[in-house]
Amino acid sequence: MSTPQPLIWLVEDETSIAETLIYMLQQDGFAVTAFERGLPVLDAAQQRLPELAILDVGLPDISGFELCRRLLARAPALPVLFLTARSDEVDKLLGLEMGADDYIAKPFSPREVCARVRTVLRRLQKASLHNEMRRIGQFELDEDAAIIRWCGETLLLTRYEFLLLKTLLLAPGRVFSRQQLMDQVWSDAQESFDRTVDTHIKTLRAKLRAINAELTPINTHRGMGYSLGIR
Repeated sequence: MSTPQPLIWLVEDETSIAETLIYMLQQDGFAVTAFERGLPVLDAAQQRLPELAILDVGLPDISGFELCRRLLARAPALPVLFLTARSDEVDKLLGLEMGADDYIAKPFSPREVCARVRTVLRRLQKASLHNEMRRIGQFELDEDAAIIRWCGETLLLTRYEFLLLKTLLLAPGRVFSRQQLMDQVWSDAQESFDRTVDTHIKTLRAKLRAINAELTPINTHRGMGYSLGIR
């Protein structure tokens, strides 16, 4: 029996770009469902989800950023790759902070897009080979399901929030510099920024505090970085 082709969703309103990417992705062994608008993607997501979504930022009905936000709210572990005609730092930072796995500015090589897709999926596949449920203090980590529970409640995390907290969980007490966290958590993003770490730490703390305001497990070490204290 043949292995099912990984499904990629391509959300791109420029026909010439979409057709080229569809052809290249199919040549690489992927099944592709294409959308010219963003809102139909949200409808389709109620039925099933792809292995990875490629989103154009400049869609005619809803921005790619907002589409990403809504998709990840429903499926935090969904890999997302952005395509955009804009390439300034603010846009890149926004895309990465909301949980996208990569960001490619137009014009780009279709082969590069395919390579980025394979890299993201390969990393996720490797991560799933060595997973096991484990309890760490008041945390429970289920790497297979990309779930972290805190004080008995499941945290609703974006992809990078999950990866960041998992990195801290697997080495409790260790102080990670911002650069070390960038290297481990955002390793396959083409460009990344130190502020991304601080932003994600802030949102993680808010989510932990909403469940248990008395415990503050993420510690800041001024001039050094962050660590996780386990009680």
